[in-house]
Amino acid sequence: MWRIILLSTVQCLFLSGGQVFLKFAMNRTGTFRFSWLFFRDLLTNWYLLASGLCMVVATLLWLYIIKHFDFSVAYPMISISYIFGMLAAIYIFHETVPLIRWAGVFLIMTGVILIAK
Repeated sequence: MWRIILLSTVQCLFLSGGQVFLKFAMNRTGTFRFSWLFFRDLLTNWYLLASGLCMVVATLLWLYIIKHFDFSVAYPMISISYIFGMLAAIYIFHETVPLIRWAGVFLIMTGVILIAK
């Protein structure tokens, strides 16, 4: 069981990292418009490239996980990414996360623990 927990945690780190880089990429783009200039700026955005690379690694790990583990165990494990998302919100984006959101994440993680047993 430790193997799926470790693999899922690494997969969730890449998944969350991809979302963080995507947020950085979107913050660097201006107002959306259908123009060559907008799409050129988007395609030359290094944060978008980093996001894509993280997502590719996360997807490859996910493919391995669902190949070798029961789906009913593997799928709930990606909820670990909620913890990383909340931590990124606090430490990278300097957001205030209310206690009620932490309570929700705690309940989800309790479910993950029950599934992992």
